[in-house]
Order: sequence, then C-alpha cells, then structure tokens
Amino acid sequence: MSVCSRLRDGWVARLRSGLAILAVLIVALAAASSAQAEKRVALVMGLSAYQGLHELKNPRNDAADISEALKQQGFEVLFGEDLGLSAMRDLIRKFTALSRDADVSLFYYAGHGFQIDSQNYLVPVDAQVRDPISVKQSTLSLQSVLSGLENQRGIHLIFLDACRNNPMPKAAAGVGEIFRDGLARVGNAANFLLAFATQPDNVAYDGAGRNSPFATALLSHIATRGQDIASMMIKVRRDVIAATGGQQIPWENSSLIRQFAFRPGDPETASPEVQLWQLGAGLRDPALLRLYIERFPSGAHVNEARSYLDPTKLASLDAGAARNSPATDTKEDDALWDVALKIRTRPLVDFYLRRYPTGKHIDAAQKLLTALPDTSNAAPETQCERLATHPRDVTANLEGVPLEELVRNVDRAIDACRQAAAAHPEMPNYTALLARALWAGNQRSEALRLYREAAQRGNLRAMVSLGLILEAGDGVPKDVSGAYALYERAAMAGSPDGAINLAVALMQGTALPRNVPRAIELLTTASQQGSAIAAFNLGVLAEQSVSGTPAQALGYFRKAIELGDVRGYRAAAVLLDEGRGTPKDPASAAEFLLRAVAADSGDAIEELTKSSKSWSADTIRAVQQRLQQAGYYQGSLDGRNGPKLRPSLQRWRSGGIVLKSG
Repeated sequence: MSVCSRLRDGWVARLRSGLAILAVLIVALAAASSAQAEKRVALVMGLSAYQGLHELKNPRNDAADISEALKQQGFEVLFGEDLGLSAMRDLIRKFTALSRDADVSLFYYAGHGFQIDSQNYLVPVDAQVRDPISVKQSTLSLQSVLSGLENQRGIHLIFLDACRNNPMPKAAAGVGEIFRDGLARVGNAANFLLAFATQPDNVAYDGAGRNSPFATALLSHIATRGQDIASMMIKVRRDVIAATGGQQIPWENSSLIRQFAFRPGDPETASPEVQLWQLGAGLRDPALLRLYIERFPSGAHVNEARSYLDPTKLASLDAGAARNSPATDTKEDDALWDVALKIRTRPLVDFYLRRYPTGKHIDAAQKLLTALPDTSNAAPETQCERLATHPRDVTANLEGVPLEELVRNVDRAIDACRQAAAAHPEMPNYTALLARALWAGNQRSEALRLYREAAQRGNLRAMVSLGLILEAGDGVPKDVSGAYALYERAAMAGSPDGAINLAVALMQGTALPRNVPRAIELLTTASQQGSAIAAFNLGVLAEQSVSGTPAQALGYFRKAIELGDVRGYRAAAVLLDEGRGTPKDPASAAEFLLRAVAADSGDAIEELTKSSKSWSADTIRAVQQRLQQAGYYQGSLDGRNGPKLRPSLQRWRSGGIVLKSG
C-alpha cells in the first residue's frame, strides 16, 4: 500500500599476521539514564481514518508508539489521532504555547501530506478536496507550525512521516499538475532539525506491518544512550533504505547549533545482540537463551547458546533460572528493560513482565507489549522479510538470512514472498525478496526475470545481486561491463554495497581502469551513508598510507565500530598496542581486545590463549588487570598470554559482564 553476496574486501590486507578477528562493541551496560534536567515537550499526530481520501493503515499506530517512546525519554507529550482541521489547529496552539520555555520541542506527524507550489500541507481527516483553493482552505500549512516555533530559545525537532502519496482524486476539478507527490524542501531558521520520511518530492511507504519503515527505524534507535541525533538519523536512514530496497531514503535538514541526544549519558558500549546473550548466559536462563537464538539466528554466540541448551545441561539451567526468579535486582531490571526497548520483540517484553512482576519499568512494559505484534501468526510480508532478507540488509529489527539458511526454508520463503509481492505491487522490495528465494530454490529463470524487474524499478538489492550474477556468469552469459554498470547505478542511488563493489574494482584495476581517488570517493560516501564496511576499509587504507595517514586510521576504526563492523575492535587494538599512528595506550588496547572477546565468534579468545607474542606485555597485563577488577582473574599480572587466560576470558565472555562491569 504505497504511501508518501558477496562483498569483496579481499583486497584489504590484514593489519598484522595472525587471525583476522571480528569483534563488536562490548563493555558493561550502565543502568538507566538519569532523569532529564531539560524541559522536553512534544506534539504527536497520527491520522489514518480519512473521510474523503485514501485511508491509511499505520499512522495511528506510528503516532501512538512514538508518543510512548518519547514519554520514556522525558517528553511531555500532546497527542492526537484522526483529527479534523479545527482540532489540529487547537493542538498546535497548545503545543506552541508549551514550547515557549522548553529546551526541546518536537513535532511528529504521520498521515497524508503533499505540496502545492513548493509549499507543504498536512491533511486533516475532514479535508475537502474539490479544487486547489478548497484544498488549501481545508488543510494545514507546515509553515504555520514552523512559524510558531521560530525565535524561541530551545531546539526544534520536526519529524514528518507524511509523504504518503498525493491523496487527491484524479477527477478533482482544477487539480491538474500543481499537486506533487511527497513534500518539498523547507526550513532555514536556526535551531531546527526537519526530518522527512523520504527524500523531497518522493513518496514513502505506509508499511506492511504495524508501523511505517520510518517509524520502525525511529523506534529502534531513539532509546540508544549517548547517541547524538545526527548519528541516530544515519542509522535510521540506513535501516529504512535496507527495509525498502532503497525506494525510500529519509532526508533531513539541520540548523541545530548544539548536540542533542534523546537519551543522554555515556555512549552505548554493547550491541543489543551482546547484551541479550550476556544476560542469558550470565543469568543462566534458558528462556533468554532461546530468545537470543530466535532473534539472532546467525549471531556470534548461537553455538554457545545451543550448547547451554543441550538436554544434559538444561536441568541445571532451569534450576538456576528458578532460583533467580522472580528477580529484584535493580541493575538487572534496568539491563533487561534496556535490551527490550531496543530489540522490541513481544517475547522479550513478555519475559520482562514475567521476571519482574513488580519491576520499575512494569507500566512502560505493559504499554509496549500491547503495541508489539504477535509474531506466532505472522503475516506473509513479515514471514517473507524474516526468511529471505539478504545478510547485508540487516536492520535493528531484522536479521539477514545467509543463503544456506534460506535454502533450508525455501518453500516457506517462496510462498510468503509470492503473497507479499502480490499484495504490494507498488513495493519492488518484495519482488526482490521473491527473486532471492526463487534463486535459492533453483528456479533461476523466474528469479532472473524478477531481479531484472525489481532492478528496473529501482530496488538497490536487486541491482547489486543481479550485478554479482552477471559478473560471475552464474547461470547466464558473463557480462562484466553490465555488472559494473549495475553497481554504478546502485551506488549513485544510495547503495553502499554497490559503492563498495565498484570501489574494489577500481582499486584492483582489472575489470575497470585503476582509479584510486574515485574508489576512495565511493568508500567515503558509503561510510557517510552509514556503511560500517566502508568505514573499516577506509581505516585500513589510511593505516597503509594508501589514502590518509596512520594517524587517521584509529578514527575510521572507531566509526566502523559505532556503525557495527566487528573487525574495528581488533584493528583499533593493534594501533594502540603498537603505537602505530597514535601514542601507545595499553589500557585502551586491552579494552578493545576484551570487547572482541565478549562479542566475536571466539577468535579473540583463541588468539589470546596462544603462547605467542602477538601483543605487548603491557597490553596483556592491562587485560589481566581488567579481568581481575571484574572478579574473573586471580593469577599474577605477568603480562603473558597463553592457555592460563582461557577460563577468565571465557567467564568474561559468558559470565554476565553486562551486569558486573562499569
């Protein structure tokens, strides 16, 4: 309902001999952030039940869920759904008055929106559509909302999930060509951020689930501690692009003169995956471990979780869980609720309610539970996305599926994706997902046809996948030039994967003439768009002085870590251990190594427990000290790695670091 692989980085040399360690960010999860000192106010509107226009499914849900999320972050919220013009104006007057002495004022609107003569209009449910004049009289100008906030002392955040296509009936007299889909660029006053669900003059999707893609992404990232709004919007944009195959690209215009985080505090130091794993392992709770496997079927700790759940171990696990429940530990309560806010799955919130029947977040948990769909009877769209999403299209709410796993469920995937594609012909993303499922089922002819169709309609994943097929000559005549033309097209439309594949070819200089500056430009753009792989590769190139300097490499690796590339940890540790382009810092190198230990697939433990001299004695001594502080190591601080460290490192990895470390 339309409204507003293979990535080749073999060219990257390893930073040093030995294992190429993959790591994601880990350190302890702090307790919930302190109460907001600043005054925060919000107006949230969701309009679905239009009387004379196309009805929308999700805006009421989007507004209700965003409203609750804002309350969790200290906002006083004015809320309205299915409002007529008079009610909209009344709420806006109240909001404007309330925002006069606010530090932060936020306006979120979900519903129909359009532009006339480059002016944006929000559409109440009772709008009368007869001609351009009556439309202007029965709708609300966005500028009227912005004007009421200008020259006030606080910052103003405007979120418009309103580009849901031009709702004007084709037969409306005098409409002609003056109506345009989507919303126009707007805003030049200081201290505003205007965030649109999609790029100017384009339409956005209502979404096949409970929420629109834009609202889903906002809800996934708004509770991240210590994340400034610019970084949050990069992740929101990345998630929406992945969820829609590039058909929808959120856009924002910012004139903010100070940083803002919805949830202040030290930046997050553990991914939601690691947090959930360590809570399950640390608490020895089989239910949490099962939830981990269900949510992260390709996660770094799946084999360990399955080992815990071995029938021979379940009795002791169940006994441990029974001894610990119902729980009263406040830090544990906060940690579990923090994970539930980010992962946003019904089973996890339900687990929280069972474990903490009188917990400090019980009211918020009960409200969140009512907003989360029951996935036991998932719609075809949801099943298609869960079964066929490409591993490079991971979002905060969706795990990618490796080809071998897709093959195991291929019949279910094909059936679900056929239904989803038929129900949503306006969303080529389902066509691309069906193509991938058919390819996995060896129905290559139909898969190629659908890949071509989806690519022609602008789906970025289809472009890259089809390019890989043509480049390899996999079941089709080999067409290298055609493949790189697809990568170029995908890169120009906002695909980091297309940009990276093209950059690889330009660095190699075989299929295409060697052009290092152009390759760096592509990687830089992809990194700015939120590609962790691109940021990591820029770090490697800087470390090797191919582009940039070793002094810049650490910054790239930190950015890769922030964006989710697990290799960044070990790469950063190497630089800090050796003093390569940065002063030696054994303590920081040790922290990065321990984060790798806690989050990767076990490679870091293997490297640190070998009797080798890969790391300096000072860094190993710092590792030992950190383990000792956590209560996991009682040996001498001799700066020697080797097998004696394994029990301590294993406890650090699986023993509840989320709860024990600061």
